Amino acid sequence: MIKNFADLELDPCLLQAIEKAGFTRPTQVQAESIPQALDGRDVLASAPTGTGKTAAFALPAIQYLLDFPRKKPGPARILVLTPTRELAAQVSEQIQALAQYTHLKIVTITGGVQYQQHADLLNATQDIVVATPGRLMEYIEAERFDCRAIEWFILDEADRMLDMGFAPVVDRISSECRWRKQTLLFSATLEGKGVEGFSADLLTDPAEVRAEPPRRERKKITQWYHRADSLEHKNALLKEILTTQSQRAIVFIKTRERLADLRVELERSQIPCAWIQGEMPQDRRHNAISRFRDGAVNTLLATDVAARGLDIPDISHVINYDMPRTADVFLHRIGRTARAGKKGVAISLVEAHDQPMIERVQRYMQEEIKERFIHGLRPQHKKPVFKKKKPATKKKSAAKDKKVVKKKTAKKKK
Repeated sequence: MIKNFADLELDPCLLQAIEKAGFTRPTQVQAESIPQALDGRDVLASAPTGTGKTAAFALPAIQYLLDFPRKKPGPARILVLTPTRELAAQVSEQIQALAQYTHLKIVTITGGVQYQQHADLLNATQDIVVATPGRLMEYIEAERFDCRAIEWFILDEADRMLDMGFAPVVDRISSECRWRKQTLLFSATLEGKGVEGFSADLLTDPAEVRAEPPRRERKKITQWYHRADSLEHKNALLKEILTTQSQRAIVFIKTRERLADLRVELERSQIPCAWIQGEMPQDRRHNAISRFRDGAVNTLLATDVAARGLDIPDISHVINYDMPRTADVFLHRIGRTARAGKKGVAISLVEAHDQPMIERVQRYMQEEIKERFIHGLRPQHKKPVFKKKKPATKKKSAAKDKKVVKKKTAKKKK
């Protein structure tokens, strides 16, 4: 039973960095993944946002490099792929913090940086490279990145890479890194043919780790929902929450069109906000996130695609302006608050057609989400009830059987 990081037999310089970071004991995904990775196994892990998965692959990777130091300068030995630039920057930052008492060199390769700047980095010795698939592929094709030296291939948020259409590029990178010793794949969920097929192609006899968010972590998020009679009612509820309750909120909207409409509505009401959506130029996206992160605005409107890989500290509220299409996306969304041991609030604005979805979410999370009301904004319509198909009862089925028997005996008498 692994109760603390010392039980993992990590190098003293890693334990020193862990202590400085304020980590006290390994999370479930760390306790289960790190020993398997250090034993030389491929690892297939599902770990929701906020469960410490970066350290789950960074610590064994750094330990491996310390156990088997390089004999001469050269290209990177460990490659970490992430779906977005923001996530690449965050992962790289965390790895650097954990490796701060070593001599290892960590390099980040993403779009938005001049080609020559990366080329200079790649000409020098690197130990760990954190990259996004598209930009890395450019360097591989230009023969600027040497995949033959890669010993560990790590994929972070593999399900999101699939959603974003990176599967063919990742397959090509995997093929280029075919001399590697180990592959570690981390995903928020392992369900669905996509991730299963993806992992089957990349991993060999992997150790499977499924880390659920601890109950105590979930309970740090206070949840409730408000029913909305109409779009006008929904907008009034949102404005009231943003102006009187939230300090710093992410508001999730399902489409770019609805986001544009809501942005105009909030601007009319003089509620300043930043916004991010899919297929947005990188400089504008970066500017929006910076304004929100720095506190220039306290509300960020986002679609699910745009919010992938987003990790901003001190978010007090997550507001589901639109309910997501699936319960696991709901869990992803609310995981943006209550990070690093803090508390948070998740509020859903539910129209009549959303009622089955909020009930599905409750079943999925195995906890009740209560309805609340705002004075002066109570819904006028009754809560819709969606009837579930009831299985045939024993009495009804027995009655049916009797009817069938009677018919048969009647036929025989004739």
